[in-house]
Amino acid sequence: MTHRNPDGSELPGPGSVPAPVDLTLLRTFLAVHRAGSFTAGARLLGLSQPTVTTQVRALEERLGRQLFDRLPRGVASTAVADQLAADVSAPLDALAAVTGRDHSDRRTPAEPVHLAGPAELLCLRALPALAPLTGEGVRLRITTGLTDDLLEGLRAGRYDLVISTVRPRGRSVTAVPLMDEEFVLVAAPSWAGRIGSGTVAAEGPAALRAAPLITYAEDLPIARRYWRHVFGTRLSAQAAITVPDLRGVLAAVVAGAGVTVLPRYLCAAELASGALVALLEPEDPPINTAYLAQRPGAGELPHVALVRDQLLRAGRIW
Repeated sequence: MTHRNPDGSELPGPGSVPAPVDLTLLRTFLAVHRAGSFTAGARLLGLSQPTVTTQVRALEERLGRQLFDRLPRGVASTAVADQLAADVSAPLDALAAVTGRDHSDRRTPAEPVHLAGPAELLCLRALPALAPLTGEGVRLRITTGLTDDLLEGLRAGRYDLVISTVRPRGRSVTAVPLMDEEFVLVAAPSWAGRIGSGTVAAEGPAALRAAPLITYAEDLPIARRYWRHVFGTRLSAQAAITVPDLRGVLAAVVAGAGVTVLPRYLCAAELASGALVALLEPEDPPINTAYLAQRPGAGELPHVALVRDQLLRAGRIW
């Protein structure tokens, strides 16, 4: 007697060996598991969302287990899915690396590496460090923006690597520390003279009350952090100028517009030349760690790995 599944397909008989699972289904499953949704997984694979949904359902039927709980936005992995991902991720990533090398052809340019991050870090640190890689055939596509948006793009497969100013959360992204940026309170010599040498150290934020504040956002995120960390108080002020690029903030302050808080790497040359003056040198300045984030397995692509490793080497001296 022949036994059949509910869909009409024939069940294996006693003693028969189950057919192996199609690797395509496992690759699709892993992409959805890492991305957290069928749509994002489809982007990673270059497939349509219905195709990905069909393949995941086929794998669930083949295994006889539910892999994902469908949510209004994305999916939640079941315990079965988490175990399956742990079992297959390393072999599939290794296979992807091998097959990628097998099909490489120096006459055909490799896919560009999509790198995203804050404009200032990319332009002043990352791009100069990566310049030598163009001689090795590496192509780069750079995107700037806010960290939360860029990390979402990384999860959705739009970027290969993201320089993040916060530690990314969730299993769909891995991250390693790239560099520490120290923040410094600065002004042009004209404003430093009005405030007075040593006045900020003696009087705290009261010494800055009359100085216009220049920032990159209306909610003063960097300045607020500085005030809280160094002065132990909440900053309640309005910006005189906001510029959504710290290089613009730097230019305005050098020109005498007021005071600001900047990463030291960004204004080191101006501090050395005297174009800017550090208004305070606290023993414990605010420090923020930047991270290099990527999707699991993305670093196995040769040029992505080259870019990642070059950034991590350079980040040791930034």
